[in-house]
Amino acid sequence: MGSLFRQQKRKRTYAVKKTGIKDENIDRQIIVIHRAIAEKLIAHPILVDQVKSRLEEKRDNGSMGYGHYITWQSILELRENATTFIEAMTEDSQKMRRMRRSTPFTGILTEEERVNALKQDAFASVDSIDVLF
Repeated sequence: MGSLFRQQKRKRTYAVKKTGIKDENIDRQIIVIHRAIAEKLIAHPILVDQVKSRLEEKRDNGSMGYGHYITWQSILELRENATTFIEAMTEDSQKMRRMRRSTPFTGILTEEERVNALKQDAFASVDSIDVLF
């Protein structure tokens, strides 16, 4: 019986998604935080130097591969066009979800800014309960 199951599993022509609700929630929150980071970098371009330094450090010490380094550098180059920059920072692809999990943007948001971003976007607050009825 077990052998038959393994054979059927190998013949699948589709991928089985192995993420749970917890992973999806974490990814959603990380996207919200990266949107806030992108908006802050647009408003305060001086912070980009801090990110670039961190990127160089992570690349040099081996904690970031060259492909991720180039991707983040390319995204930073998009910041002149706010919409494109925010879209790149919050792209919902498997690659970007994985990259955001080890973000080089730590320290850009204050704790208060991070909490506010999560409250506003990730938890979907409403102004009135009338929308529920």
